[in-house]
Amino acid sequence: MGRHAAELTAEGAELERRASTSRRDRGLIALLFGLAVVVVLIDQITKQWALGNLSETTARPFIGDLISFQLTFNPGAAFGIASGTTWIFTLIAVVVAVVVIRLSRHIGSLAWTICLGLLLGGAIGNLIDRLFRDPGFPEGHVVDFINYAGRFIGNVADIAIVGAAIGIALLALLGVDVDGSRTERGSEEPEAADRELETDVPAETDETDETAAGAPEPGSVVAEDERG
Repeated sequence: MGRHAAELTAEGAELERRASTSRRDRGLIALLFGLAVVVVLIDQITKQWALGNLSETTARPFIGDLISFQLTFNPGAAFGIASGTTWIFTLIAVVVAVVVIRLSRHIGSLAWTICLGLLLGGAIGNLIDRLFRDPGFPEGHVVDFINYAGRFIGNVADIAIVGAAIGIALLALLGVDVDGSRTERGSEEPEAADRELETDVPAETDETDETAAGAPEPGSVVAEDERG
């Protein structure tokens, strides 16, 4: 009875652990897509504000000369990079969205959840422009309005994408996987070698001891009996 009760208790604990993990994973997935929706909404609302309040010829100062608001239409990538190849970036945005959705099934890290949510929201925010703004599907120009000291102009979606890229790079550098596990390759192999060494050494010692114990010492009673 005691053993049976212990097995039931262990099984119940395992089921509870799995249920807790499942609830956590569902929460992370909800956070990922919720964050993506927030990014898309902020991006599209600010773009509509820019269309109604900003000019393409005049910059409106926001933080001195460092950041100002100026309307522009970007046919290229984030911050106006590689203009003239809009359809390629439309395709890239679709691929990014699909990859993030697939990865979300394995999510187990809060940091990865935030990064992927930002990336998905930023990709969809600019994808909406490419699909539905002039000059038309799938080469619509992205609305940009945040002018960074005259060097480049971007939008909220671009900020989310760049922030996600930096975060993902840091997580990869730290060895944190999407499921929340941590990779420590440098310490695994030495530990395995140490365990193997510890296993082999006693075995050799025991065998030597047994051999020595089984052999009669010179001058012993057993040796004398054998001679007799």
